[in-house]
Amino acid sequence: MEASPLTQQSRPETFQPKIVHLYETLFKAPDDVDVEPSEGFWREFFLLPPDRGHLHSLLDGLSPDETLSLQTQTKRLFARAIREASSGVAPADSYALDTLTIFLTSILSKKYTNPSSDVITVLAGLDEVDRVISEFVAVLDGIVRNGTSLELRRKAIRVAVAMTSGAYKTSLVSYFTHRDLFPSLMKYVNDSETPLAVFDPFLLLGLLANYNKFEFQNPYQLRLDDFVNEASIQKIVKGVGMACGGLRNGYIAVQDDIPEGWTLTNTLIFFGLRALAPGARDKANPPTAEEAKAMFAALPAQEAAILMATYDFTNSNKLFGYHMVHMIPEHNEESPFSSFLSLSSYLLQHAYRSPRVAHYAELSLFTLRILVEDPTLCKHICSEEGKRRVRLCRQRQPFLPLVGGDRVLATVVFDALIDTITHNLRRRLDVNIYSHTIAIILRLLTYLSMNKIRLAYHWSELWRTLLSLMRFLTTYAADLSSNPNINTLTSSLADLMAFCVSGGDTFLPDPASYDDLFYKLVEVGPVISKFRDVYAFTRSGSSSAAVFDAPNKDNSIHAAAIDTLLSVSTHFYTLLFQSDGKDPATAAAAASPKVDGEPTPVVLPAIKKKNLSPREVHRIIKQGYDTLSIQPPEGLTTWSRWRETEWRSELKRAARCAVDDARQLVA
Repeated sequence: MEASPLTQQSRPETFQPKIVHLYETLFKAPDDVDVEPSEGFWREFFLLPPDRGHLHSLLDGLSPDETLSLQTQTKRLFARAIREASSGVAPADSYALDTLTIFLTSILSKKYTNPSSDVITVLAGLDEVDRVISEFVAVLDGIVRNGTSLELRRKAIRVAVAMTSGAYKTSLVSYFTHRDLFPSLMKYVNDSETPLAVFDPFLLLGLLANYNKFEFQNPYQLRLDDFVNEASIQKIVKGVGMACGGLRNGYIAVQDDIPEGWTLTNTLIFFGLRALAPGARDKANPPTAEEAKAMFAALPAQEAAILMATYDFTNSNKLFGYHMVHMIPEHNEESPFSSFLSLSSYLLQHAYRSPRVAHYAELSLFTLRILVEDPTLCKHICSEEGKRRVRLCRQRQPFLPLVGGDRVLATVVFDALIDTITHNLRRRLDVNIYSHTIAIILRLLTYLSMNKIRLAYHWSELWRTLLSLMRFLTTYAADLSSNPNINTLTSSLADLMAFCVSGGDTFLPDPASYDDLFYKLVEVGPVISKFRDVYAFTRSGSSSAAVFDAPNKDNSIHAAAIDTLLSVSTHFYTLLFQSDGKDPATAAAAASPKVDGEPTPVVLPAIKKKNLSPREVHRIIKQGYDTLSIQPPEGLTTWSRWRETEWRSELKRAARCAVDDARQLVA
């Protein structure tokens, strides 16, 4: 019997997927790089599902110089993947888009010596860049518009996100501005079946709209201005709401801060957190304090990049803002604006944790400020008709009073802003966030005052918080004085408090809230005087608060605002603690400084405790109104509207943060 010609080979310890072998063959520097891989090689390459892990590992392991040395192979892969993506042949077109996403996120994440020219060299070469990249963008545009399935179209969008976010510091993104993808992206939004499907196109739109927008007329910004398709806008608003809810849920997963007295299961289901409800999964052990700190530091998830696009659409398009605020929740779910406010409260309460969180928190404040500056939207925010239920962050003490059920949205905003002030006090204060917070409070209060809207609210918490901030700024003046924007904050705070004193009777619901403000001013009288001295409020010179308030305000207005606070504090201090049996009117007339002129400097002594009942305090303060003379400076109720160019530095930093997160998302 003849021996078999076949020989048995030893069984390998591990089997290597064929696609991995093809990766290694392609990127193994051959002796002759001019040899083009065969047609059979490419057909097999794109008929096999990509192995994301292995391709990332292979490309990420290359240094920038090694990548440049393999430019022949990288250009071939890029060109062939574009060709296969446009072929319309399944599954090669889908696999080609997946490969492009992996390839671009790895290749573009490297720190090249000359980012723009080196990336062009790796992808197309200087001679062919116009043709190759123009074709690349055209292919993506065609797939997004007319791809055979929504999933294929979504993959094309993610390739565009990979290129835009990875090449943001290069000139390659300009090819996306030369060819307008906006109609294709909106067609995808219209064709999408769920609100979540709008996330990717909206994210891409935010990246493109922010590309060099302060250096040239960005066509995507113009598109946002002119867009009036309400059906698409409503889909986008719903998608933004769902994204905000999901981002907020990430914080809740670390620390469940559900208020006491609420039914856990029903509340989680109500807010779309059924997966976190008891019985839905085994309850894991809660993280330790150190573990929670690390987990919080990693939040929000990269999907927070959508806040950049949300800001841009809100700033450019009034119709988007209208639907954002007015959209009614469906099927017992959160409204989009409720989800946005909820996420904002979590971001703002954790803003101190990292610059990244602070950028997103500031973007939320930018968006909120634009909304409250619109009289139509502010009317809804301040009205009973706009009531919504909003879950606010309660992950750090002290807690504000718990208010259940639907609430006037303005009171929700006040709560979120009070928590912002309370939970971010640091010697290295984020002055911008505090200034935005004061600015939004002023805008809401001036609207309430002008329209005589009296809100039921725990006003004492607002007075306590604002005066605590004044005390903090006074105590740590030496640490804060070097901040270039500190005068903006101190001036805005003085103006806001003076406005509350002079105009509180137009928006406070009852005398008790007004009385409480005056009593708290008496308690902090010495602080007000020191605050005036350490920040040198004078009646001359220009103000640095123009970007938050009226541009024509000067320091004389801010100085007069401080004088108003001191006058009121001294007046009621005299009535409550120094009358010594005299008639309150006589005592007040003798001790109160004049407001409508240069006041006599007053430094109040510490309050001496007297056995006054709340009723007696109320009676004395009420009597004191008769002799109180407040002549607040003109201009306290005026403020400047949002002007984006005044915040270009902050917006550029936020955009870079969103770009980084978008790149990590698609990677």
